[in-house]
Amino acid sequence: MPSLYGSVNISLLRFHNACNSFTLVIYRHLNVVIQGVMRERSLPASPNWYCSRCSDVSSSGLLGVGAKNIIYLIDCPFLCVFSGELVGHKDLVSGFSFCQHAGQSHICVSSSSDGSVRFWDSSSKTLIREHTAHQSSVSALHWSPVDKNLVVSGDEKGVVVCHWYHTGDTTSFFPEPRTIFCLTYFFFSSHVIATNGVSGGGGCYLASGSKDQTVRLWSTAKGKGVMTLKLPYLKRRGTAVDPGVKERLWLSVHWPKGRPTQLVSSCFSGELVMWDLTKTGKQRWTLFGTSSEGQNHSRIVFNMSSVHLQDGRELLISTSMDREVKCWDLASLECCWTLPTLGGFVYALTFSPVGTGCLALGVGDNMIRVWNTLTTQNKYDVRSFWQGIKSKVTALAWHPTKEGSLSFGTDDGKVGIYDVFSNKPPQISSSYHRKTVYTLAWGPPVPPMSFGTAGGKPSFSLYSCAGEGVILQHDPYKLNGEASDIDKLIRDTNDIKHKLSPHTDLSWKPDGKVVAIGNEDGCIDVYQAPSLKLLCSIQQHHKIINTLRWHHDHSSALELHCLLASGSSNAIVYVHDLRSVIENPPESPVVLTEPYRRLCGHTAKITSMAWSPHHNARLVTVSYDGTAQVWDVLEEAAVSNYRGHVGYLLCVDWSPVDPDVIWTGGKDFTLQEWSVSKQEFTKPPKGKKMVDLKEKMKANTKQKKKNKKAGPSGAEGAAQPEVNGAPVTIGERAVTGQGVSGEDDEDEASSTSSPAPSPGSSSENSSCHFKIFCYFCVEAPNIFCLSATFEMQRKSSKKPRSMLPLSTSMDHRPKDELLQDCITLASVRHDNSQGDHIHLGLFADRQALYRMFDEGHVEAGHFDSVVYLRLWSGDLEGALQLATEKGELNDHLLSIAPMAGFVVWSRTVEAFVKQLCLQEQYLKAASHLLSINKLYEAVDLLRSHKLYREAIALVKARLPADEPLLKELYTCWAAVLEKDGHFSAAAKCYLAADASFDAAKVIARKNDVLSLRTAASLARISGDSSLAQSLSLRCAKDLAAARDWVGAQEVLSLQDSLLVSSRSVNLGLEDELKVCETSSCASRHPWASPGERHISIMDRVRDVWEEQFAVSHQSVGALLQELKSAESPMPTANSPLRQVLLHSSLHLTCAVLSWLLADDDQLVTELWHAVAWPREAGHFCVSAELLLHHTEEAAKAAASSLQAFVLYHRLYECWWRTSGGSQEIQNGLSLSLADSSPEDEMKDEVSNGGLLESAETHRPVSGSFHKLGLDPSLLLCEPHAACQATQRAVRQIQQQLAAMVQQHSQTQGGQLDSGEKRDDSPAVISTTRGSSDSQDSAEAEQG
Repeated sequence: MPSLYGSVNISLLRFHNACNSFTLVIYRHLNVVIQGVMRERSLPASPNWYCSRCSDVSSSGLLGVGAKNIIYLIDCPFLCVFSGELVGHKDLVSGFSFCQHAGQSHICVSSSSDGSVRFWDSSSKTLIREHTAHQSSVSALHWSPVDKNLVVSGDEKGVVVCHWYHTGDTTSFFPEPRTIFCLTYFFFSSHVIATNGVSGGGGCYLASGSKDQTVRLWSTAKGKGVMTLKLPYLKRRGTAVDPGVKERLWLSVHWPKGRPTQLVSSCFSGELVMWDLTKTGKQRWTLFGTSSEGQNHSRIVFNMSSVHLQDGRELLISTSMDREVKCWDLASLECCWTLPTLGGFVYALTFSPVGTGCLALGVGDNMIRVWNTLTTQNKYDVRSFWQGIKSKVTALAWHPTKEGSLSFGTDDGKVGIYDVFSNKPPQISSSYHRKTVYTLAWGPPVPPMSFGTAGGKPSFSLYSCAGEGVILQHDPYKLNGEASDIDKLIRDTNDIKHKLSPHTDLSWKPDGKVVAIGNEDGCIDVYQAPSLKLLCSIQQHHKIINTLRWHHDHSSALELHCLLASGSSNAIVYVHDLRSVIENPPESPVVLTEPYRRLCGHTAKITSMAWSPHHNARLVTVSYDGTAQVWDVLEEAAVSNYRGHVGYLLCVDWSPVDPDVIWTGGKDFTLQEWSVSKQEFTKPPKGKKMVDLKEKMKANTKQKKKNKKAGPSGAEGAAQPEVNGAPVTIGERAVTGQGVSGEDDEDEASSTSSPAPSPGSSSENSSCHFKIFCYFCVEAPNIFCLSATFEMQRKSSKKPRSMLPLSTSMDHRPKDELLQDCITLASVRHDNSQGDHIHLGLFADRQALYRMFDEGHVEAGHFDSVVYLRLWSGDLEGALQLATEKGELNDHLLSIAPMAGFVVWSRTVEAFVKQLCLQEQYLKAASHLLSINKLYEAVDLLRSHKLYREAIALVKARLPADEPLLKELYTCWAAVLEKDGHFSAAAKCYLAADASFDAAKVIARKNDVLSLRTAASLARISGDSSLAQSLSLRCAKDLAAARDWVGAQEVLSLQDSLLVSSRSVNLGLEDELKVCETSSCASRHPWASPGERHISIMDRVRDVWEEQFAVSHQSVGALLQELKSAESPMPTANSPLRQVLLHSSLHLTCAVLSWLLADDDQLVTELWHAVAWPREAGHFCVSAELLLHHTEEAAKAAASSLQAFVLYHRLYECWWRTSGGSQEIQNGLSLSLADSSPEDEMKDEVSNGGLLESAETHRPVSGSFHKLGLDPSLLLCEPHAACQATQRAVRQIQQQLAAMVQQHSQTQGGQLDSGEKRDDSPAVISTTRGSSDSQDSAEAEQG
């Protein structure tokens, strides 16, 4: 299997290389068209729904579309190119219009639900002016086609405001207190339209569309309608129009300029129809896009706008609920291009490993998009898949070898597989997750699932990880079978007894040998397939793991194949090198605490990452800080930073064919393609830039409170419409302009349909829902008419409803009928005659009264009245049954239910409990269950709604102490508290459930000193020594970093194992090293005082170990072997000071132990390693009393280097001692040096050679070298002297050659003058000499 994995990747790489030349041609073409825009291609957010004019096109063909709170500008005549965005509104854009006058066609105006009206310059993408005359949400807007300076807007309260662009003035008037849905201007014209024998007089005509499924033409001169056009019933694929589509109808009309007898309207299911007003019958209308199937919209159309281009073409632009923007040619009525848009967060994007350039998107609008990004004919060749999904698509994964097989995971826990090349619905797994699916991955099968190969092809399993922390293995060939939880295999293989941490992500290595699993506690576990044996545990992150990615294995550098990148909820990206663990699996799991590389720069949590398939160790990451960052991993360097999104990013992938192109998606509903080399920034913003970026990200998160406002009273009784997928009231639609639903209290739209405002009981009455008003405004020399459409309000009666409506209504008839009722009633009572006199039941017998009880209420839906009437008639069981069926039970009915018997009462209580749960009255519902002795059901009810505190109290009060349900409740409550960050409360729950291990783990997640110390104590008390040792060590490291030596020793003294004792010895020597530096510390041992000066450091350390740590001569060897087994990575420039001191003290400890064992060679080697670690930072203090003899060559070299290093330090110390008496020397270091920063110390160390030379030249040093304790001949070397002589001879030859070249140039008539020649040669010689001197200094230091 591993070879098959590798062959797929290698062949994919070869195919990518073969396609590079072709792809670069395509990208060059796109770059020429876009003319330097950083974002190459993009899928924008969907245009806002239920807005009468949310898009418009200028006379030059520039389309503006309002989507969320942003206006996207698109150059539509040619290739549908994005030309920019207008960003600034704080709420949804509700209206947009261009100025159609010459000289001002680049000026546009927009309105928003935040009540503002803004004027923009579309050419420079800048804000010109903002008006805030409205006090409520603006719902309609239009720029006058008559006056180039006049814009009119209307809001949901019925206020109309006139804005003058050239002066900035505003004037408002209040026609009627009803929501304004649309505004439009039109000219006065004497043109006469003769249709069906109806001729118009002077004035103009207005076309309107309504939910009554008609388009009506109105004459402003006559003030009435002159023509009615009924929408044709268009059939699709032999089916009739869905009644639900009629209910959701939004009828748009558009009158193209210059076409007085032609009108464009939308139809039931998104079709566009061209009406010819001069014809009759079926010849009157013509359908758009009849040449091929699929050209029309599939759902209702909201906006239409047209433009007449200079080349003679007439284009119509339409936006629809199907989230597509289409451009039509009005001459041929055919579709020119289609622009797909996105209606939700872009949660996932991934390129197919088999179909090159095939990009799949998982979007929060319940759809999957598959984009062929390499097509040349249609650069937006996107297909949408929605069948069987019904929830946000949060995870995607292509099959590694099967082309077109795409797996997906959803927000409601569903896992399925789509075949994108067929029209079949997806296969859905019968095993559902309880929460959102975050990760999908294809990998080799593990037990117990095993299925053979077909045709020699490798077999794969589909793995899914979801929010509840479970990873399921699905059989792709038997999705209807039960999926297996891999936790059972992990427990059995590794003999794990405690609870596993919830899983949050997984990633299979490309060769299928190992899998990395990220956990909620920040730990990363690496398992070996197929048994899932635990190889190592990476404990670097301390927050939830969000993403894991293995480096690709088609790189030429084998050492990069085992790199694993990880990102968590902190802002640092860690890269781990697992080559040694994978190639040489250890017998027991290894714990790794130090990363191979750390990438710092992001300011918020990491959400996704991707390795470049074209480079070695090139990584791109995206974060909640709103940027995408490209890294050079080996250099730990930031390469490029992209800031084109508004809001946080959720997914990223590298282009498989272009090394310079990356695709990103996020919260702003957009997918964006961008080039690495074209970005202005290299690192994410910080400081003020980050503040500005966060303000920009908050621009579209302010509308939730407004969305919760109730609609006007006139909307009562009408069904709720949907706004971009979310149901709101009619009044809310004018506020929002686009539906909002989704996560983080923000505006993610759902694509599920809900009915628009109901037209009423019949189409005849539906036309009464709206009124049309016309107002004439005069501004010399132009006269124009403003028409506005208002919502019709209905006043609801506040009179109480009668319990006997039939009797009440019959008492309000004419007088003669009332008198006749008297005669009828007399006949009934005296003659016992029968007849139709139900309304007289109140005055007749009981049977007539019962018949009157049933009249009127049921038909009107007043079931509460029916219940009480049946109760009055003595039918208690029937009243309770009816109230149960209609959800009208209450406390009064429940109190009298026992009168009907225990069975009826019990059944009524259960029904009332369900009703209370729907009303979210869970405590009351549980109490009613207790009344019928259903204790366990009451506990389950409280637990299912996360009322754990009440559930536990109930169990402890009513059940025995050893009840298993109590432990289960404590465990569930602890998991919830842990997720919410209440770690101490969660630990109490675990302790109450006798899960001490989990209690210690959850307290340690806080990762501060107090929490770690408490967690270690809990683990020690519960008997888990390994966990106690690990937590004590982490706590001791933090205390040592804070220089609290006493606290660190106290923590470690509680552990008796050999490992902890050796660490104690290690830290003890580190403490001694700190004392040598005489730095300030939080606490100090009494034995750590300077003591007597004549005692060497070696003797002091030995005495302290024997007295304080009980280190005997017999235990030295075991301690040394254990310390040698500890990991010691190579130092890098980015190694923190804490790590430098830790590893330096480890080598010093090994050196002292070697000294106690009389192993002189090992002693000097370890001493040199200890000096080499802090050498760059300048933290050193080495005793010069060890002059030993060595036999091995390596030890001799280390000893020589060490003695030379010590001698340099002594000379440096002597220089400062003789240069001034004010500098106090402590342990070989001056106070100024000890207090200086590591950077300053490194500079001092580099300049040691120059200081010594100056000291010897200008300040004679008293005493001899023998007083220093070492032989100064170590600094002199005969080979080095011979090398210097050779270098001098080479320099002389170079000077002679330079002189000959100058002489030859003068002879040939060169252009350089003699002054320049004389200046050049010495410069070369000086440079050579400087280089040689520096080299001499470096060799002298090593020699």
